[in-house]
Amino acid sequence: MKQSIGLTALVVREYDEAIAFYVGILGFKLVEDTPVPEQNKRWVVVAPPGSTESRLLLARATRDEQAARIGNQTGGRVFLFLYTDDFERDYRAYRAKGVTFVREPKDEPYGKVAVFKDLYGNLWDLVQPRSTP
Repeated sequence: MKQSIGLTALVVREYDEAIAFYVGILGFKLVEDTPVPEQNKRWVVVAPPGSTESRLLLARATRDEQAARIGNQTGGRVFLFLYTDDFERDYRAYRAKGVTFVREPKDEPYGKVAVFKDLYGNLWDLVQPRSTP
């Protein structure tokens, strides 16, 4: 048996501003942007460069309860973990594009990590995992 988590829904305020951040700033690829007129929404999927399985569904909030969760989907904990093959490259590029880091780079037993905020305030770990021996 093989299973994987294909999509993680991320509640956003507006599709285009979310695409501008994830694609324009973080360098994700836009996998799909399909209108769903009967539900007055779009099916918007983005993925980190080189990713084959993990993807984000950018889900526009449609009710007050959903809008209240934008930027704090996990009660202030780190929400998503973006793995990289070159920490310094991505850290420098994100800082140059104005991404806010709330915890500076640190070497941990599992790898090099720093915490940044997305455009809504959700916390992400940027991680370069240590190679296994």
